Amino acid sequence: MVNKDFFAALDMLESEKKIPKQVFIETLETALALAYKKQYGTAKAIEVLLVPERSAIRIIAYLTVVEEVEDKDTQISLEDAKLIDRKYKVGDRITEEIDTKGDFGRIVAQNAKQVILQKLREIENNVAYEELSEKEDDLVTCAVRRIDGKYVYVELKKLEAVLMPSDQLPADKFFVGQRVKVYVKKIKPGTRGPQIQVSRTVPGFVRKLFEAEVPEIKSGQVVIKALVREPGYRTKMAVYSEDPNIDAVGACVGNRGFRVNNIVSELGGEKIEIIPWCEDPLEFIARALSPAKVIMVEANEDERAAKVIVKDDMLSLAIGRDGQNARLAARLTNWKIDVKPYSSLKEEDEEEHAETAEQASEAPEATDEINLPDDLDVSLPDSEDD
Repeated sequence: MVNKDFFAALDMLESEKKIPKQVFIETLETALALAYKKQYGTAKAIEVLLVPERSAIRIIAYLTVVEEVEDKDTQISLEDAKLIDRKYKVGDRITEEIDTKGDFGRIVAQNAKQVILQKLREIENNVAYEELSEKEDDLVTCAVRRIDGKYVYVELKKLEAVLMPSDQLPADKFFVGQRVKVYVKKIKPGTRGPQIQVSRTVPGFVRKLFEAEVPEIKSGQVVIKALVREPGYRTKMAVYSEDPNIDAVGACVGNRGFRVNNIVSELGGEKIEIIPWCEDPLEFIARALSPAKVIMVEANEDERAAKVIVKDDMLSLAIGRDGQNARLAARLTNWKIDVKPYSSLKEEDEEEHAETAEQASEAPEATDEINLPDDLDVSLPDSEDD
């Protein structure tokens, strides 16, 4: 017999955790069968059955009827089976109930608690994984659980996720208990529960911040066509709206910059440039180099390469510190961009003009003089009067 409190505990788990009691019973039956075989060193085929209505446990040893025996501990030949009962046929099982009195009650007690707790963790992890899988590629607010050096551990649905140093912004400062927004990069099942990767440096983090802050983006009236960033320093984002009555850039900026400033604050002061998207690649390239003013764009569509001309005093602005502005513009448009000052264009024109003039001066001069061979007879024929 098994303690009635044991089955009462299973009923309580079913009620509180909404986990069917049968799930635990099936897991226990498998675990106890293995425990019995290990305890008594038997190679027999064993089946353990828990009987809640009787608060009982049954252990069944069985042999499977086969044509040819390969394992004497788990199989019996059809010929021998018919000696027991002529009704037996191949595939039937001959069972024998084993007396459960003795030390096996202690084995049940030792294994039951461990198996139940393990199964409970497994089920809770699976439930948490199913709930969190919907949050993949999404923005979540979580609490900082602990900090270990440069590694920050946050809590999501009672599970722990790590914010790696590479996923933290340069201005980020954390403390235990702090509420922090993170982007869920990936969730995958693991032996010790779901493995969760979160970040504050990926472009998706800024995209989701705008979706949360700007209703027009969440409703689909304004679309983020492209977004690139160098975390902690600068973000470039191209937006578009099919509705001519909606200013896509203005919607993202908000009244007096309220919306974009909230996001800049969350990003620790990261600069955000919002530009209107354009289908024309030349115009889009020019806009992408904002805040510099572009004079001209020449493009090679086969190589997706563009030469951009700006005023001389705009060159440093167009390129940006350490080439950051031009680099982000190239990533935003997916074009190779070569920025040149206007003076270089004039120099190229002057050099081309000088080269053309030089080629012209080296060409042979045209003349009306005709040089004839000395032995050529050019005398006129005699007239008939002569």
